[in-house]
Amino acid sequence: MSKIWFVTGCARGLGRSIAEAVLASGNRLVATARTILNEKVIRSLLRTRLVTGEARFLTLMASTAIAVMFSAPVMYTFAADTPLVEPHNLIVDRSLPREQADAQIIAARRYDTFWNTGDEALARSALALNFVDNTLPVGRPQGIAGPLAASKLIRLAIPDIRCEIEQMIVAGDRVVAHLRFRGHFTGRFGQIQGQGQTINFIATDIYRVADGRVAENWHIEDNLTLQQQLGLIPN
Repeated sequence: MSKIWFVTGCARGLGRSIAEAVLASGNRLVATARTILNEKVIRSLLRTRLVTGEARFLTLMASTAIAVMFSAPVMYTFAADTPLVEPHNLIVDRSLPREQADAQIIAARRYDTFWNTGDEALARSALALNFVDNTLPVGRPQGIAGPLAASKLIRLAIPDIRCEIEQMIVAGDRVVAHLRFRGHFTGRFGQIQGQGQTINFIATDIYRVADGRVAENWHIEDNLTLQQQLGLIPN
């Protein structure tokens, strides 16, 4: 059975990160903010449904996770429904405050779930507005636009690509995610048409998380294996 949490100061920072962690875990949340949240902010949250009404009453919507933000006289209700990819192995520095560790794990899982589904709302929710890719591949735009472009490109070639988190390590303000990608090359990559070849390669990302968002990323992919499976270079 889900629990109902009451969290204050959810407009930004740690309060918002805790609120998002509660939602992602499948619990219900009543969250308050001292400032009126505009519609743009609310819709930036993962898979939100916006409802306005009087603050004198509360109507719960059928959902696996519900959050309510009061900014009298307007009530905003939104629901987060997307299940996030679970790490097969999770190692956490126990010296970290629980709230900080949870917020960092949720940010990383949200970004990794973006690679699993291709849902751009997940990337925009996971990444900081000033996100920096510190290992930017040639030709990829910097910032949030980079992962969005990369996801579209890989899904043109491998429409059914999926991402698993084999290991996740949390220490300080960093999260290390060891990922495995699987799928079938049924689309096109450049001038090459796929023939259904099996795709199976790994990647490792190091995220720096600040205020519940991935602010920086260092990543490396097993591009040799991927290019061999795509038929770009011989085995």
